[in-house]
Amino acid sequence: MKRRDFINLSAIAAATTVSAGISSCSNGQAKEKGSPVDQLQSMTGDVVPITVQEREARIEKAQALLNENKIEALILDAGTSMQYFTGISWWPSERPMVAVIAAKGDVRYVCPGFEESRLRELIKNGKDVYAWQEDESPYKQIAIALKDAGIKSGNVGIEERLRFFILDGIRKEASHLNYVTGDPVTIPCRMIKSPAELALMQKAADITSAAIKFGITQLREDMTQGELSSIIDDAQRRLGGQPAFSLALFGESSAFPHGSTRPRQLKKGDIVLMDCGCNVENYSSDITRTIVFGAEPTNRQAEIWKLEQQAQAAGLAAAKIGAACEDVDAAARKIITDAGFGPEYKLPGLPHRTGHGIGMDVHEWGNMVKGNRQVLQRGMCFSIEPTISIPGEFGVRLEDCVYMTEQGPKWFSKTSRSIIQPFD
Repeated sequence: MKRRDFINLSAIAAATTVSAGISSCSNGQAKEKGSPVDQLQSMTGDVVPITVQEREARIEKAQALLNENKIEALILDAGTSMQYFTGISWWPSERPMVAVIAAKGDVRYVCPGFEESRLRELIKNGKDVYAWQEDESPYKQIAIALKDAGIKSGNVGIEERLRFFILDGIRKEASHLNYVTGDPVTIPCRMIKSPAELALMQKAADITSAAIKFGITQLREDMTQGELSSIIDDAQRRLGGQPAFSLALFGESSAFPHGSTRPRQLKKGDIVLMDCGCNVENYSSDITRTIVFGAEPTNRQAEIWKLEQQAQAAGLAAAKIGAACEDVDAAARKIITDAGFGPEYKLPGLPHRTGHGIGMDVHEWGNMVKGNRQVLQRGMCFSIEPTISIPGEFGVRLEDCVYMTEQGPKWFSKTSRSIIQPFD
């Protein structure tokens, strides 16, 4: 690595230019009019939400998979999968509200009676609502909905996040049916992203990249990790994203992949690790950058950072159509263990999987981990983030997400070029 003047904030800003300019934010929430964060403009003017037609196609695919797997219906609790198929966002309270996708016919809904009018305002696919009153059984209504769909016997699929008390109630009301996992339906649908989904994920990644760049320009000595997190969250919001998380770790705290409970203030020469993400139209980003604040990196910091970069690149090279998810983990981990770290998940080294699937949820199916023989396919999206954690010193993580094409993986975000150039 070439030695460069990295003594002051202006050097950091030069490596990560944003239009906002350089200023400090004393409490992590830029409140004064005219502050740098006020200069940030929304990036979502060209966003196109998922259409009703695309959701209808998702339901048709789900029905084809139901028939293929000899499952008569899929029951969805309030949550991500319900939103994926129907577009309905509903809080999962103690009062069951479910959607029933039968192998043929329209979607049916079961909801509390006093919520029926609100639900009908949201419905875009199907029209049948089975309302239950406060002194009635919601599970009886679900059983009636299944019967009305022509289901008298056979398998009923349960989406993985449907809560046990709901399943237990349904089984008591419709004990003649056999309840099985809905994974053969939901996973193939949600794991393979459409062009419209990829566009939303790309926008989310662009926003998070810009927010991290902005956060770097706001670094100042003695600021807290929470202050930096708040600055990046605010930037993601101003740029048009819905902030999901902004983890900021300084110095020794960066050796904890998800942070330490010990408070820490920023000092010159500290490693700064920023793991951030936002949502755009319910689609996620997840990006991590690691730099050194206010001083030229030490040889040790530069060496470990470079090793991390090589491990991430090895993971990318292993991500090929037809390869197994575990191959990505093996390739990245080998770089780190060959350098004397680990082995396996031992510290110092890489203590977690190399990557995770991503989509509407930040963590979805398709983990890059030993033992996962899932074959990589076009449209799959996942992170490549082989952390190197050295307890008592620091940690380095470079995390970017990719989407698979016929030609191989494509980055959602520009990767880091060097420890002082966090975005290519």
